[in-house]
Amino acid sequence: MSTCSTVSRQFDEPMAATAVTATTWLLLEQPGPWGAKALTSSHLDPAVGRALDRAARGTGVRIALIRRPGRHADCRTPSVRQVYAAHTVPGKTWLRSATTTEPEHLLDLDLGALGRGDHDSFDTVLEGGPHAGDPLAFVCTNGKRDRCCALLGRPLAAELASSGVRGVWEVTHLGGHRFSPTLLVLPYGYAYGRAGAHAVKDVLRAVREGRVVLDGCRGRTAWERPGQAAELAVRAAADEYRADVLTVLRADGAAPRWEVTVAHADGRRWRVTVRQTAAAPSRAESCGASVLGGPALMDVVALREVTATRLAG
Repeated sequence: MSTCSTVSRQFDEPMAATAVTATTWLLLEQPGPWGAKALTSSHLDPAVGRALDRAARGTGVRIALIRRPGRHADCRTPSVRQVYAAHTVPGKTWLRSATTTEPEHLLDLDLGALGRGDHDSFDTVLEGGPHAGDPLAFVCTNGKRDRCCALLGRPLAAELASSGVRGVWEVTHLGGHRFSPTLLVLPYGYAYGRAGAHAVKDVLRAVREGRVVLDGCRGRTAWERPGQAAELAVRAAADEYRADVLTVLRADGAAPRWEVTVAHADGRRWRVTVRQTAAAPSRAESCGASVLGGPALMDVVALREVTATRLAG
């Protein structure tokens, strides 16, 4: 059976710089089935889902539903639900945890502040606090959005959970179905694709040590795609794997070419030229797509280290 993920593998499509963008993630536990647009097509009150979707627009916050791996029974009775919020910008990274029996309370959150890295409303409204457990891994399993996520994501989530990996959840949507199984790892917000259980365990082990694994990495969701490409290229060139030491300062230009400035915590700077191209030949970017296209690629065409003095000039 040909799927978008098998075609992507056949063409060896690069995964770098394909992560969705979100400075902050807001994740709500919702058992039961999910539709393609899960916020309004699940057992969550659709009015609450629509209001959350509207409130998040333009804030940098991405909202998704999560559930524990395994059977997805939902008795539709009030239950305690897990809620996570994570800010993924280096230097301000945090991961907060809370529980609620009333999802509509999320409408009282200041999503604009959450997107900027201020978790006060999360702590006040939901009585949240720092997440004290293991790093979290969210595997996309929403087969209603793309069958690859069900065919490949659900077995991965189940294998991880059954092997004793803690902090594993299913999630509704991470983008890039053709890279299934895909996952998001918090607190740092790096996304991965074509993931196997052993590789995920390596990624989580590295996160516990404050490091990033580059193999299979799609990018850090804090950055737009040119910034994702530049940051990953600098990591590879500088042999730098510590998670929070690199920051994308700015991306000058517009499609199809950007000059991206990446800064290190030790004062070093790099100027990275990123060019957008279209993958060839044309292919379906998801199993549900009716039109063939060329997925956009972010190619790093130049990378040079520059001094702070030269940048100022």
